[in-house]
Amino acid sequence: MAAVTTQNTSSLTGLARTLVTQGWLTESEAESIWKKTNASGESFVPELLKGRRYSAAQVAELAASAFGYPMFDLDAMDPELLPRSILDAKLSQKRRIVALFQRGSKLFVGTSDPTNLQALDEVKFQTGLAIEPVVVEDDKLAKLIEKTSREAENATSIMDVEDLELDFSDEEAAVQQDTSGIEIDDAPVVRYLQKIMLDAINSGASDIHFEPYEKFYRIRYRRDGILYEIAQPPLAIKEKVASRIKVISRLDIAEKRVPQDGRVKMVLSKNRAIDFRVSTLPTLYGEKIVMRILDPTSAQLGIDALGYEPWQKQILLDAVQRPYGMVLVTGPTGSGKTVSLYTCLNILNKPGVNISTAEDPAEIQLAGVNQVNVNDKAGLTFAAALKSFLRQDPDIIMVGEIRDLETADIAIKAAQTGHMVLSTLHTNDAPGTLTRLLNMGVAPFNVASSVICITAQRLARKLCTCKRQVEIPPEALLKAGFREEELDGSWQPYHAVGCDICQGSGYKGRTGIYQVMPITDEMTRIILKNGSSVDIADQARKEGVMDLRQAGLLKVKAGITSLEEVEAVTNL
Repeated sequence: MAAVTTQNTSSLTGLARTLVTQGWLTESEAESIWKKTNASGESFVPELLKGRRYSAAQVAELAASAFGYPMFDLDAMDPELLPRSILDAKLSQKRRIVALFQRGSKLFVGTSDPTNLQALDEVKFQTGLAIEPVVVEDDKLAKLIEKTSREAENATSIMDVEDLELDFSDEEAAVQQDTSGIEIDDAPVVRYLQKIMLDAINSGASDIHFEPYEKFYRIRYRRDGILYEIAQPPLAIKEKVASRIKVISRLDIAEKRVPQDGRVKMVLSKNRAIDFRVSTLPTLYGEKIVMRILDPTSAQLGIDALGYEPWQKQILLDAVQRPYGMVLVTGPTGSGKTVSLYTCLNILNKPGVNISTAEDPAEIQLAGVNQVNVNDKAGLTFAAALKSFLRQDPDIIMVGEIRDLETADIAIKAAQTGHMVLSTLHTNDAPGTLTRLLNMGVAPFNVASSVICITAQRLARKLCTCKRQVEIPPEALLKAGFREEELDGSWQPYHAVGCDICQGSGYKGRTGIYQVMPITDEMTRIILKNGSSVDIADQARKEGVMDLRQAGLLKVKAGITSLEEVEAVTNL
């Protein structure tokens, strides 16, 4: 009899075969369900449960034990914690599968039939991740998929093509459309790009990278300063994606030999719009495109959300609210300088104040602030914009970056003649900024009489709620910069663990680490004597100014970030 069963079930595979061998179904019943679902493209388990002979829980338990996969109760998970940006809602609905959580390059998916290899392969192809099935009850899975699909449709409905507001003229649009041809009029590519952009916003990404290579094409998000691969779409669509991005960004789609820069706005609702700054770069295998996500709400969070210590915040606020002088923000690219400057501008932006900014380009648009994009090719440099500002009766001037002596001289003269000037420089710390100005050729007297405060900053990842306390030897803490008296046992360091909320990284969001250095009379004397950055740093230390490492260690003591993260972003 066993031999007959084996022979008759040879055409069956996976769960259907197991149900027959376990005696849950006869061969004819299993064959009937199997053929019906194969013909319609539907899942096997929902059709099986229509007979009401077995419950969804019974089938899930059998599948888990028979094939050695873990079983999970979906009622125990908050649907809001699901990583919805990873798996397409239509694929989830079609293949009856849902993404549960990602850990590194592995994606754990909930399915009622772990033997449905076609569904698992489709998910693997779309996500580019290794797939780990987790058995769940089919009735609960159906409810969850219906809920997430409905929410995805509501989110996508606000993202029609018309909502991508393009601010070029009708004539320019016609030219772009004529040169694009049928290639751009590709609805699947349009929808795919919209999904990538929306998912990036929802996941808190700061940049989207579209990267073509010889044998594959990948898309990565930068979240909290770290790049994560989120998809490897077919290599064949790289030209279509690039052309679509260039059309909505006002770029020349026929030009593929030189870099281009553009901008596009996505309207999410009547009250919220997100700007994307687009940059293209010709590479060996096509154009690499990076879209920087510029959320205007980041400048409206308030200074308290940036991570300043209370005394640091007060020093900075006192400086920017003075009637004249220069306040400089320094740090490497991606350290949050722009957000800090815009936050200060937002505080100063009042009806009785005239504010003008020169930027390359303006990243965040602020109502009530006169923002100018510099254009070196047209002759509108930072220096030229500054000269024009001074004829426009400004109260506050913001210069995106001081790059040369001419810009520095004009900005300093503006600060000396009754204007508040805010700007940035690329230096490692606050004392080094003064030396940088002197090395550019600015006279010591001009530096001493204009600069009133310098802030150096870095961004460090914040620990997720899954963080755990960790024992670190006192020797390692002392080497990191802690003082002997601080190791009194009143606090405990934490380290990253990883969970569904932080997608396994152990970190969620970022906070600022700051060195806020007001320019005192003694520092002014050092500058006038052509003192070095070491002399200024020594004086700052005497006056109680924390360096970046010390400020970072405060975040470690408070349990906000880990010692490893602070050591990675600051210099001892």
